This record gives sequence, structure tokens and C-alpha cells, in this order.
Amino acid sequence: MAPMLDVSDEVRAEIGDEETERLLAGENAPGTYDCTSCRTPGDTGQEPTSTVLFVGDETAVLAFAHAACIPSQVVPVSEEQLQGAVRTVSLGQERFGGGWEHGGHTAPPPVETAPRQAVLGITCGLIIVEDTLCPALVVEPTGPVSRVGSTVGGDDFLPLLIEQGFVPQLDLEVRPTPLAGWSVLLAMGKLHAVLQPGAAGGPATAWWQAHQPLQVSDGWRAACSRSNEVYVYAGPAGSIGRQPREDLMRDALARACSRGQLVAATMPLAGT
Repeated sequence: MAPMLDVSDEVRAEIGDEETERLLAGENAPGTYDCTSCRTPGDTGQEPTSTVLFVGDETAVLAFAHAACIPSQVVPVSEEQLQGAVRTVSLGQERFGGGWEHGGHTAPPPVETAPRQAVLGITCGLIIVEDTLCPALVVEPTGPVSRVGSTVGGDDFLPLLIEQGFVPQLDLEVRPTPLAGWSVLLAMGKLHAVLQPGAAGGPATAWWQAHQPLQVSDGWRAACSRSNEVYVYAGPAGSIGRQPREDLMRDALARACSRGQLVAATMPLAGT
């Protein structure tokens, strides 16, 4: 039986008609996979599945996701991130990303990007600040983020966040500055969104929203319950990377901090 695969026109254009037809016929498609969005198992023979092509400067990796999580698309990433994904190939299944305790999640950023749309990767983890274990989110786009309407390229991700109230983080041992009006939405024990103030005093809107609620660990949720706040760190594409362990993530954050490539904010927890 042919797999229940969706290959978008942009993915077809990248991989070619011949490879696309082989996938749709089941010749090169996996039976089971780990969804590149929600990280839970999927089955191409039992449920609609999206093909997601991660494209670097020299390498491309084809991954798979539940169609209910994300549509078939091409996602530009740094070559370093992509090589990390290639190193995690297991049993012929190409997997993108890694995780700082829980893996990451992606959603479109609130600004246009060039030459292709970047996505925001969000990773959950615990970080020790002032001798206290604190819940944190680490945000890093997969490519440069430019201002809406910009025609000169470049990466304005950090300046845009600073204009929104994020503050350059110069020392990881210091608690990030609170950011009024922003919050992290946790509902039914799962991460749903990062909310920002609405325009003209309107209701809060999602700055980042999970394609489907993101499972978090009991430890992360318990830390949130104790503090009712989350530390949100952000760096430009290529500054942090996906790390498999919390100590490695902290080292990556420290390097970004030392290079002046890290901004941060403390946000209250919304929900439970």
C-alpha cells in the first residue's frame, strides 16, 4: 500500500519529480518515523504525513512529520545544524534537531525573512541561576530574520527583540529582566505559546505558537509551578544550536553571551 505522504510543490521542486514519485510510491519512504515537529512516533501507512526538507548551504535532509502538526515545506537551516542532523541518522531515518532535555518546536516568526522564511526553534530546559534550578526556553531561528519590507538582507533578529523589550544578557548568573505584557502559556501541562501584548491595548497575541501542544518534562513543569515564571533566552541563527544535554546548552548560551549574541527576558507563567 502506498504511504499517505504529502509532498508540497516547493519540496518537489527541490528534490525533483523522479525522487518525488519514488517517495509517493513508497520506494524511499519510511514506514515509521519520529515527527520532526512534535517528536512523537508516526506511521506513513496509517496517518497523513508531511515531507519536510531541511536545506543548508551544501546539504539537504528530508524528514517527516504528522500532517496535523505541520504542512509539507522547505525549511532553510544553517549547515552546522544540518550536519548535526545528518550525524543523528538512525536506521535510515533522517532526524532534524536534538533537544535540551525535551527537543524543540518550530513556528513562523513574526517578521519576514530573506531569501526564504525562517522558522523559530524553541527548546525547553532547566538552568541554574543564582543557585536555583529555573525553567527556561531557548529561542533560535533557523535563518536570518530581517525587518518587514527590508530589501538589503542582513539579520535583525536581536534588534527587533530589543525593540520589543528584551535585554542583552551579559551574565548567565544574573536573572533576566522582567518583560511586561509577555507571558508563557502552559495549559494541561503542555507548552502552547509565548504571548506578546496586543496592538493598541488589545488582547495578547501569540508571538510563537506550537503547531500542537509541546510535551514538557515533569521537572520543567514543577519548576514553573514553584516560580510562576520562565526565563526566555534568544540568539540569532547559528549562535546557540540544538544541544543534547543541559550542560552543553548552558555552555552554548555562555558562548553566545560572551559574544554579545544573547538577549533574554523573564516572563510570567500563564495557565497551569
